[in-house]
Amino acid sequence: MAAPHHPAPMAPVQPLTGSARAWGTLALSAATFMNVLDTSIANVSLPAIAGDLGVSPTQGTWVITSFAVANAIAVPLTGWLSQRFGQVRLFVASVALFVIASLLCGLAPNMPLLIAARALQGFVAGPMIPLSQALLLSSYPRALAGLAMALWSMTTLIAPVMGPLLGGWITDNMSWPWIFYINVPVGIWAVFVTWAIFRGRESERRALPIDSIGLALLVIWVGAMQLVLDIGKEHDWFASPLVVSCALVAVVGFLAFLIWERGEEHPVVDLTLFKNRNFWAGALATSVGYGLFFGNVVLLPLWLQQYMGYTATQAGDIMAPVGLLALVLSPIVGKTIGRVDPRRYATFAFVVFAIVLWMRSRFSTQADFATIMVPTIIQGISMAFFFIPLVTITLSEIEPARIPAASGLSNFMRITAGAIGTSVTTTLWERRATLHHAQLVEGLHPGSPGFDQASGLLRAAGMSDAQALTQMERMTTQQAFMLAANDIFYASAVLFMLLIPLVWLAHPPRAGAAGASDAAAGAH
Repeated sequence: MAAPHHPAPMAPVQPLTGSARAWGTLALSAATFMNVLDTSIANVSLPAIAGDLGVSPTQGTWVITSFAVANAIAVPLTGWLSQRFGQVRLFVASVALFVIASLLCGLAPNMPLLIAARALQGFVAGPMIPLSQALLLSSYPRALAGLAMALWSMTTLIAPVMGPLLGGWITDNMSWPWIFYINVPVGIWAVFVTWAIFRGRESERRALPIDSIGLALLVIWVGAMQLVLDIGKEHDWFASPLVVSCALVAVVGFLAFLIWERGEEHPVVDLTLFKNRNFWAGALATSVGYGLFFGNVVLLPLWLQQYMGYTATQAGDIMAPVGLLALVLSPIVGKTIGRVDPRRYATFAFVVFAIVLWMRSRFSTQADFATIMVPTIIQGISMAFFFIPLVTITLSEIEPARIPAASGLSNFMRITAGAIGTSVTTTLWERRATLHHAQLVEGLHPGSPGFDQASGLLRAAGMSDAQALTQMERMTTQQAFMLAANDIFYASAVLFMLLIPLVWLAHPPRAGAAGASDAAAGAH
């Protein structure tokens, strides 16, 4: 196998200082926040978008799918693109094109044009997150690399929670195009500030040949896989010939991609990164943990809105406090990561996640606002200890020149795991609810104590027999989905505990290094 050639990097740029570092951090964080926000902000606006453009809600989901497919294809290309065009140029161009695509999304007069604009938006968004990570690391001295990662991780963790809340408010109080228009001023500001601060810190560029076959195979298998995840649920998964066909294309395309890239001198994705134990152990633990986290982030507001009578805004209020303790604790984790084994921090995060999900598994339909919010507040602790140590482990043994490639590949795994987590969680929730519903109605028939007591109470409240039956069916369905959510929460708690040994497969970071701080010595 021909290993890709990695020339010696240029002399590392010096860290930024003072106001330049502060403004640079703010600009990179704003661009990242805007990017991550757009992965979830449109979800709650889909009914409004579909109604306004005259299509069915099912067709409206392509607004989400088109962004996700294009984004998943672009993220692993970051390493190759940054070597060809330079990290700073690529990041600034990505943000500028993201602004243009956002404007086109808001102006789209029909669904085909909106889907095309969302696909463009998703593709140009791909390099933004990995490159913001690399540029941020290069802005801080080695000793403060953990703090840099803390600031970066807060945006990627809080934005998915803020998306539905902000999207719901904008749709209710303004109109759906504004969920895209709000990106324009933020993006323009981020472009000017980033270019002003980082233009003299460009990375080395190399005129690499285009691995056109590798790129084509990547587009085919990632696109097919993302389609399976996005349309599987509504087409009853593998009962649908379309889903089966997409799955076969994804598997065959993935195997062909692996075989081709292993023999390619200039691969579009550097798979040799997986030879590093810390990279694959850290990336895998991050991906599975994020998939579990994100699946549950989607499930909780769904359950609250559909079966507990919460409005979108109230469900957002329940989710919002998740960032409070994360904001307080992340800088502390960042400053101490160089003195504490990051595997200990990651283990603590998984234990707290498991406790939070175990608490949720004990919810009932009588749970009040405070009962539901307490685990959400505690979850902020685990979020603070989750991203920073795992990114530290993942990048701890990667040389600076390969940071964008490593970050792009690990972020691709994380994003894909989030999509898988969402699909698996919502599908299992509905299937477990069907099972629980069948079990509950077995004991509900005329003559059974529960049925007679409930119907007597409902008739005493002034309901007719038909109304009483309808009310009992509604209550049974509510209980079934509550029990199904409990099952998902409990299983997720167990899986978080099972993830702990994976973290300990990684080597401890070298003495005196903060893992990702090694990368900070020259992320360019």
